[in-house]
Amino acid sequence: MINRDSKQQNERTGKLDTSEVELQFFDSCYMLKEEEDEKWSGWLKPSCIPLTIILILILLVVVLPLLDNEKNDDDSSARLSDLTYLRKNCNSPCVFQLVESIPENLTYTKGSPLHPSIFEGWLDLIEKAEKSIDIASFYWTLRGDDVVPDPSAWEGERVFQELLHAGNTRNINIRIAQNKPSIYQPNKDTEYLARKGAATVRSVDFDRLIGAGVLHTKMWLIDNQHFYIGSANMDWRALTQVKELGAIMYNCSCLATDIAKIFEVYWMLGKKGAKIPPTWPISLQTDINAETPLGVTINNTLTDVYFSSSPPLFCPDGRTSDIDSILDVINKAEEYIFVAVMDYFPTTLYTKTKRYWPVIDDALRKAAVERRVHVRLLASWWNHTRPSMLYFIQSLAALNSNDFQIEVKLFIVPTYTEAQAKIPYARVNHNKYMVTDNSAYIGTSNWSEDYFINTGGIGFILNQSQNDTASSQPITDQLTAVFERDWFSEYAHSLSEFERYS
Repeated sequence: MINRDSKQQNERTGKLDTSEVELQFFDSCYMLKEEEDEKWSGWLKPSCIPLTIILILILLVVVLPLLDNEKNDDDSSARLSDLTYLRKNCNSPCVFQLVESIPENLTYTKGSPLHPSIFEGWLDLIEKAEKSIDIASFYWTLRGDDVVPDPSAWEGERVFQELLHAGNTRNINIRIAQNKPSIYQPNKDTEYLARKGAATVRSVDFDRLIGAGVLHTKMWLIDNQHFYIGSANMDWRALTQVKELGAIMYNCSCLATDIAKIFEVYWMLGKKGAKIPPTWPISLQTDINAETPLGVTINNTLTDVYFSSSPPLFCPDGRTSDIDSILDVINKAEEYIFVAVMDYFPTTLYTKTKRYWPVIDDALRKAAVERRVHVRLLASWWNHTRPSMLYFIQSLAALNSNDFQIEVKLFIVPTYTEAQAKIPYARVNHNKYMVTDNSAYIGTSNWSEDYFINTGGIGFILNQSQNDTASSQPITDQLTAVFERDWFSEYAHSLSEFERYS
């Protein structure tokens, strides 16, 4: 679809309405002069003194802590509804659209499925914004000033200028929750946006909060109505030099209201001196999860949907963790499981001592061996791939036989020009999704333990029945078509032929 009110709130949140306390106090203690002895006129009636003391104690002991615990400096809880409300009021026809970034010069055979670009999608979201834009991101290099200038950086520059214009000229409230900047990722873009008054920026310090990790999420939220989730970072390369995949949801306040809670977790933890609370505020908890997904009409089809999040410490009550959502999708597959992910490691990657972590690997093997599910894994190979990944995926592929179907390929994005060869951290398939015969998972994390125990990420899970109206292709079919396009392309190499490319 790319185109160029106070009491009820207090009852929901459990706050004590101070106006009601005042009314009760005056009702029980205030008397008219003619009804009182002149010596004890007004509220200075002796019998009211104990009540006064009790009232003060209530205010000090009960009300103030409640107000403090429920306080949110952005009053965002006022717009976050519970599941009951959503189920009763979720009538808008949500529109789902896949978006992709296809690297320059990478082409497919005629008739292959292609989708609108992430560049077009981001510009469309900015244009649609009327009040707010919330972005959760890893790092920012949209302007391309981190490397030797490249002509293809203009798309990132355009997105940056549109955000600057939205914040400064259109008075759109832009909030950015990002990973803590470092000498390697200074985030000059967000620094500039903040300095110009176009955006409010908060940085989440994972080292201080949980000892390690980064905010690896890539999410946009527009007016609590439209949103984007996918693999693309706020990087000009993600628009022209890296292969990316994401999803945009339009006119879907039901789901946007829930994903807003994930953003508010980041926003809360990005506040100076913030700590992970022992219990998250009720306003950030959810009932939309793997056990009780939300039924929403998407592309004219009833769809069960929920969002997962990582790390578990960042998951308020009710939120399914990202790893649990992945395992749930794998375990419910009946016919096939297709996975496209940049890194696939049944270990940790960023710890000093590597640790074996076969959680996903075991689930895939079990699906293939015990349930005869057809498994395909499309991992990526580029100049930053750890060679040890080959051993792990070869072990997985070793099960492939007449009895069990587990196939593995490596996707290589070729470099066609000398200029492309000079661009760092480019020319790679950066996808992070999984599709089965009954579910689709679109995420922001690579598949190693680190991404699920101490790294910020989001998963978008959809389970869609067949479309009776036949007005649009089921989402699982769309994603399957993208996977098969890549799997059978000239850029996907079997392990047997890969030796000559490694």
